[in-house]
Amino acid sequence: MEVKATAKTLRIQPRKARLVLNLIRGKDVEEAAAICKFLPNKGGAMVGKVLKSAVANAVNNHDLDEDKLYVKACWADEGITMKRYMPRAKGSASPINKRTSHITVVVAEKE
Repeated sequence: MEVKATAKTLRIQPRKARLVLNLIRGKDVEEAAAICKFLPNKGGAMVGKVLKSAVANAVNNHDLDEDKLYVKACWADEGITMKRYMPRAKGSASPINKRTSHITVVVAEKE
């Protein structure tokens, strides 16, 4: 059985979130949580919250054993982009794109 958790419109670029997701894919839940906890970047904390939510869904809603869970799949999709402008010289402006992510983590029980 697979259980997933999704966090939408997180203020992190999908490319930066994918760097963290690539580190935890296929790992045990405890090891993945430790990796997320000790990463120095913002993506580690955000992915750690989604992972914790997926584990809680599996344990509370589907009665799975937390010790047997592992990260089966995880991905970051692109969310909305907030468009802002920064004033520049001679009355011009340059665009600033503030990107967001939809992060999904799927956990499953080892056979």
